[in-house]
Amino acid sequence: MLHLHRAPRADVLAGALAQLLNSGSEDPFAAEIVCVPSKGVERWLTQQLSLVLGARPGGFDGVCANVEFPSPGRLVADAVATVSGIPVRADPWWPGRSVWPLLELIEAGGGTAPWPLPVATVESRSRLYAAAEHIARLFDSYSSYRPSMINDWAAGRDTDGAGVPLGADVRWQPELWRRLKVLLGLPSPAERLAPACDQLLADASSVELPSRLSLFGLTRLPPSQLSVLAALAAEREVHLWVLHPSAALWDRLEGFSPASPVRRREDPTVELVQHRLLSSLGRDVRELQLTLATADVPVVDTYHALALEPPSSALARLQTSIRLDQPVAVAERSLIAPGDTSVQVHACHGRARQVEVVRDVILGLLAADPSLEPRDIVVMCPDIETFAPLISATFGVGALEEDAINPSPASQLRVRLADRSLRQTNPMMSAASTLLELVDSRMTASEVLDFAAAGPVRRRFGFDDDDLGRLTEWVAEAQVRWGLDAAHRASFKLEKFSQNTWEAGLDRLLLGVAMAEGPAGGDAAGQAGSGWVGLALPLDDVDSSDIDLVGRLAELIARLRLTVDALRGPQSLASWMRSLTTAVESLMLTSAADAWQAAQLRSELRSVVEAAGERAEIVTLTLADLRGLLADRLRGRPTRANFRTGSLTMCTLVPMRSVPHRVVCLLGLDDGAFPRQPALDGDDILVNDPLTGERDGRSEDRQLLLDAILSARDHLVITYTGADERTNSVRPPAVPVGELLDTIDASFLATGDQTPRQRVVTRHPLQPFDPANFTPDRLGVAHPFSFDRAALGG
Repeated sequence: MLHLHRAPRADVLAGALAQLLNSGSEDPFAAEIVCVPSKGVERWLTQQLSLVLGARPGGFDGVCANVEFPSPGRLVADAVATVSGIPVRADPWWPGRSVWPLLELIEAGGGTAPWPLPVATVESRSRLYAAAEHIARLFDSYSSYRPSMINDWAAGRDTDGAGVPLGADVRWQPELWRRLKVLLGLPSPAERLAPACDQLLADASSVELPSRLSLFGLTRLPPSQLSVLAALAAEREVHLWVLHPSAALWDRLEGFSPASPVRRREDPTVELVQHRLLSSLGRDVRELQLTLATADVPVVDTYHALALEPPSSALARLQTSIRLDQPVAVAERSLIAPGDTSVQVHACHGRARQVEVVRDVILGLLAADPSLEPRDIVVMCPDIETFAPLISATFGVGALEEDAINPSPASQLRVRLADRSLRQTNPMMSAASTLLELVDSRMTASEVLDFAAAGPVRRRFGFDDDDLGRLTEWVAEAQVRWGLDAAHRASFKLEKFSQNTWEAGLDRLLLGVAMAEGPAGGDAAGQAGSGWVGLALPLDDVDSSDIDLVGRLAELIARLRLTVDALRGPQSLASWMRSLTTAVESLMLTSAADAWQAAQLRSELRSVVEAAGERAEIVTLTLADLRGLLADRLRGRPTRANFRTGSLTMCTLVPMRSVPHRVVCLLGLDDGAFPRQPALDGDDILVNDPLTGERDGRSEDRQLLLDAILSARDHLVITYTGADERTNSVRPPAVPVGELLDTIDASFLATGDQTPRQRVVTRHPLQPFDPANFTPDRLGVAHPFSFDRAALGG
């Protein structure tokens, strides 16, 4: 049977899970399996379990060993693959593989009535791969969240899986899916689901899994995964550890047990939620309860209560009202105590000021509470790549203390940036991505010089900082503007003009090696004594010691010319990978200590070819297709190594969701940036009329905010762009933050002429050196707000 465990906070769930694992199992050598949603949760949960597993009575000296932490999707996929006989790595329906036969079908589609495929009429060839990739992901999403629709398509019924015929605008999808199935020759994952579940029910030993499984920190469970887990639960203990904010809300919804998911627009439970934030932010966990009610297996429900204490701060009172699912009554409202900074919302001028404000807030909290440590603080933001450079500059990440005469307190903080993209953690990846953007650009002077300054390129050609400065001076004096040569300008209809190209500039530099500039007034025909050679005038600023540097620059430009010629499309995928590998090897180099960077790049390129299989030599792609393909490969895939290392962790909202910290800082909750606003996808059938439990990006972000509010133990700090940096015009916060402020207004009493919202929100001046930042008692604390010594001097 399914064992359902609920708790309002993740540490309570972790403690109950530790007690379960500590009770032993039938086979002491069998690994425990605990599925987790992210690497950050895995790291935190490992540390929590190590406090109990193997620890002495009263001690915290245990160890978390022989525990595996796969994702829920991987566990389910492996189980289905085992009983169906189709390995996950070889499954042709995986989006990374199915995109190639889809591309073939799209190219052969036409636009005629027997084959009504809108994407086949796209005029730009460069968009076809993106269309095929998009469709592959749609089909994968349908199999996971609405397998009934795929089964209807397989039976020849063009419905949405809930009994409604598809509209004419999306009826091409089932026809394309059926043609794809014929081409692949294997049943789709949705079609394998029911036979796999029957096999698991009939023979539990058909998969090598232990007698006890756990899934921790669930907020959503696709119907396909629930079906497999229900089948596994027939002969095994399957424990679902669900973080649910309100036991009162769960009990209120207990009577609604639909036999199947219902239309979201017809969901009767929407009106049963009483608390404003639970209603607006907690749709995911509410719909998870409805999804679990459809499980065709007995469910044992266990609630692990949180030890409630009288709320002593504004944050605690807010969390208590959410957990009770009760708005604060007018008679029970209280004042926010002077000096209560448990809930802070900071309105700043732009992102840079937000990072500076968060830095000063954290330093103030550390100064006020000696027991607070950097590992007790987490800073999360919607997009870590946007804020990472600002964080590095503001906190002095990587700065050497001995280089500063009077180091800032922030530079002494240990800060770890987690879950960054491969382009940021692997310079070789970044340089290769830049190269793909460079080869069909105008090759401006600044673009090429920036490429030459990339670490792997510098190492290949031996450029140091002085060399790069010297090259910048030469390029300016030689008046290089753009274009490798006249032929490179042909696509811009300027092939007759070679002036101000890299070729013309190199001619001047190379002539400057051999001869002086001479009189500048001679004719351009190269007459004796004029100083001109053809159209080139020798550059006088080239010394004999610069000959080697000029040669290295000439070699860089020559190799770029070869790369531009090689990376021309369309080509087959295999040809693209060979050309790109050759270009990278000719333009980049790593040290022996950084050889992993080149190996990782080669591994990513090789995996692309392996996913395409024999079609790698058949399907042709343009350069734009290749960039779109590799962009997905260069996205962030965080490892557990960057989380919970004792440092101040900064990451996106997903990896550390629900992990309790004493201080939770949410950075960049700007209007328009949070929650995410994906473009409306008219091709996605699930979006047109969704069922309960199906994915929605905006709903996910709202749930992340609710999780963050409830996981903060002492302080919740939120920053947003509250004023324009240039015009100083007031800007509103993100809508969910506005709802939080409305809830605070409705939960507390006004103080004199200050509303509760005004008590919580602080509007900061534009500049960090504004005197107001160094005025004590501005925020109700005895010390100045800012700790920036340079700004104080300013």
